[in-house]
Amino acid sequence: MCGVCGIVSYDGPPDLALLRRMTGRLGHRGPDGNGYYRDRRAALGHTRLAIIDTSGGAQPLCNEDGTVWVTFNGEIFNYVELGAVLRRRGHVFRTASDTEVIVHAWEEWREECFSRFNGQWAIALWDRRAERLVLSRDRLGVRPLFYIRRPAGLMFASEVKSIFADRSVERAFDPAGLDQTFTYWSPVAPRTVFRGIEQLEPGYYAILDRDGFRKAPYWRITFPEQGREPRQDVRENAGALRERIVEAARLRFLRSDVPVGAYLSGGLDSSVTAAVIARYTDAPLHTFSLRFSDSEFDEGHYQKKMSAVLGTQHEDIMVRPSDIAAVFPDVVRHAESPVLRAAPAPLFLLSKLVRENGYKVVVTGEGADEVLAGYDLFREARVRLFWSRDPGSAKRTRAAELLYPWMARSPGRMPAFARSFFGRRLDPDDPALSHRPRWDSTSVIKSMLSPDLRDAMGRAGAEDVVAAMPHGSEDWDPLSRAQWLEMTTLLAGYILASQGDRMLMANSVEGRFPFLDRDVVDFASELPARHKLFGLEEKYLLKRAFADLVPDDIIHRPKQPYRAPDAASFFAEGRPAWFGEVMAERAIAAAGVFEPSLVTGLLAKCARADGENMSNTDNMRVLAIVSTQLTHECFIAGDGWGMPERPLPAPSVAVDLATDDRSAP
Repeated sequence: MCGVCGIVSYDGPPDLALLRRMTGRLGHRGPDGNGYYRDRRAALGHTRLAIIDTSGGAQPLCNEDGTVWVTFNGEIFNYVELGAVLRRRGHVFRTASDTEVIVHAWEEWREECFSRFNGQWAIALWDRRAERLVLSRDRLGVRPLFYIRRPAGLMFASEVKSIFADRSVERAFDPAGLDQTFTYWSPVAPRTVFRGIEQLEPGYYAILDRDGFRKAPYWRITFPEQGREPRQDVRENAGALRERIVEAARLRFLRSDVPVGAYLSGGLDSSVTAAVIARYTDAPLHTFSLRFSDSEFDEGHYQKKMSAVLGTQHEDIMVRPSDIAAVFPDVVRHAESPVLRAAPAPLFLLSKLVRENGYKVVVTGEGADEVLAGYDLFREARVRLFWSRDPGSAKRTRAAELLYPWMARSPGRMPAFARSFFGRRLDPDDPALSHRPRWDSTSVIKSMLSPDLRDAMGRAGAEDVVAAMPHGSEDWDPLSRAQWLEMTTLLAGYILASQGDRMLMANSVEGRFPFLDRDVVDFASELPARHKLFGLEEKYLLKRAFADLVPDDIIHRPKQPYRAPDAASFFAEGRPAWFGEVMAERAIAAAGVFEPSLVTGLLAKCARADGENMSNTDNMRVLAIVSTQLTHECFIAGDGWGMPERPLPAPSVAVDLATDDRSAP
């Protein structure tokens, strides 16, 4: 894991001082070294978190004759196999790093190389002879890659704060990006919440040269036609799924030159990955968990049980609401976007615990819910589809009472509310039937917006993600359509970003995700829906595949998604001073996103209840307002960094061909 940045300028040499400022803002992503390359058209920057070939592999790195350069963030897990193929074809390697495989793979296969990679990456390649920049992002968006197009070129970086090192870049909210955030929980690539700044879509590569800027997918999320799935035997599928997950977990644990730990939440997914590592590798395993002082969120019992079963060295951190409030400004500064839940904050604290214990790589269970249908949303969608086929049936309406059994105010305890909420917009022909309740309830945030922003959103016309669904998706199983929507919106934009990469890299920790392995994802997409969601039993095939490795009471425990105390954290005793500052009427008015009088009324309502027993709607409103205000304060009103600029250590790679000066200490 690393930080990457760069400048392409066709009207003169890029500014090296600017590149170094951009690089300095990515120091948390790579504290082990930094470097740069510059010629008369391009400059590449890099900060390194050394994991593979720690003594070599410094970046930017080039091919044999120095005509192709790369700056790279991530891991190519099949680099050993690809390197062997490339050596047989005559390529000469100077390092044992996965980075060098990228350079030679580009020389050998051009754009086709990306479909050969199995990993998680954000790549920038510069071809000196062609004066061509190539950007690429992994299939599902594990690693971020932002860019801004300029009249004579382009700037790119792992994080927006790096681009904002250029003081000429406009710092303003994008109304369409905010519109998507307050609907889908995050902007959908290529949108961001900042005007003029885009993100490369997952599964895409982009090219910039004298002919202009263009991009294309090298991979897409896809599913077979309903009833024509090629894999129908449940026993064979369970065995094949196990083989792929075992190999994916082994690759992510063993292909590292530094120790690798694992998150252990107490749920099925992280229990499977930890159990696979314990069974199929010889290395000792160190596991890390989140605990909560509020028993509604705590899963400590299951964490301790799984750790004892596997014999891991185990560490945990107890998180209180006051801890969430204390770190929330740092969380938003790293997330670089409004967030509608406080859940990233405990993960920020967890990655800090990992780093303090001497680890900079962890394996986690992210992705299993999307790939193998684990979310309650998928169960909800099946109930709603069943209900929509006979809306007047009294028996079918009661199916909603089976949903969300882990909630204190579950539909089973509030049947009248369940019928009202889940019974809206029951159109069986709607391709987004699965997501309408979430999107509708999230969009209530927009009732708090200022009139000017509502008008701007109307003029901007945010893209409708449903309109972007692939041709032929109407023939998929409804579960497959729901999975596509979840992977396209929440997974890439929130789970892997605000909760994932940003909270890990804030403390210089790399996350690795076996369930998002190329072969696991491609295999799972070919499974019949019933092997993923059997009736209302989620992740059916995963449970069957690993029943011998995971205790039965974890395999069959009621699904409890990762959650954390939310808005109540800001109304607890000892509320930090920053909250009053960013939520003051003058600060709300200055940001121009929300209507100050409505915010004042909402805060008074929540204060009267001491933040307790807030509705889901008010809870989400508070989080949206607080995080948007912090985003504005740091990135728009502020300098886009929020910390003092610090000089970089001496670079490990320093190549400046714009002045014909080259050194590589």
